Parts: sequence; structure tokens; C-alpha cells
Amino acid sequence: MPHIHIEYSGNLEHVVDMAGLCDAIRQSATELDALPMAGLRVRATRVDHYSIADGDAKHGFVDVSVRLREGRSDAVKQEVITQLFETARSFLAPVMKTHSIALSSELREIDAKLSPKCGTIRDHLEEPK
Repeated sequence: MPHIHIEYSGNLEHVVDMAGLCDAIRQSATELDALPMAGLRVRATRVDHYSIADGDAKHGFVDVSVRLREGRSDAVKQEVITQLFETARSFLAPVMKTHSIALSSELREIDAKLSPKCGTIRDHLEEPK
């Protein structure tokens, strides 16, 4: 883990490089010792039906949701959410100068007893050279 899910308003599709944002957040997450690289999953979902503030269609949003398996200290969780939020804010800063965008982030813990998992990603990673 973690699962990092970016939801964004559809009106940002042509002004924000969402694939680039996903990759920037993934890269930032690899710099955190608390997050195993093989477990990172970053995805973005476009939301077409939304209403923001005064209802003007010019407003957009980006919400970064981080889900982590339980067991990390509050200090580690704070470090994770702060770094990933700052990465998103930095990436979006040029667009936020010219567009009305609300940026938010949240970190939630996953109860391991209620979250079975399996996978073969680690089997397919290249060894560091």
C-alpha cells in the first residue's frame, strides 16, 4: 500500500496533465521510507457531475485521497499526507494561477482484517542496479 486516488472535475481535463500529476505523486511517494514502492498505486478519476461554490462552471477541484494499511505512527501519517499534498500543490501551482481550483487531500487508514490482498508485482520488479 498505499492507494492514492485523485478525483478531479472534468473541466480540468484540458488544463491539467493528470497522467503527469499521477506520476509526480507516485515519484514523491517513493521518497517516503514508510511507503513500499512495490505497493504504490496512483490513479485518477474524472468526475463529470459536480457543483462547486456559486455553481459557476469555471470552478474545478482536485482531491487526493490516500489510503494506508494501519500501523503507522501519527508522525509518519502526517509526513505522508504533507509531502503528497505539497507535491500536488506544486504540480498544480501554474494552473491554479489562472484557473479556479480547489485542492484537497485526506489520509485514511485501512483495517488490515477487512482488506485481503495478494499480487505478483514484487515478483516482476527488477533488482536495483
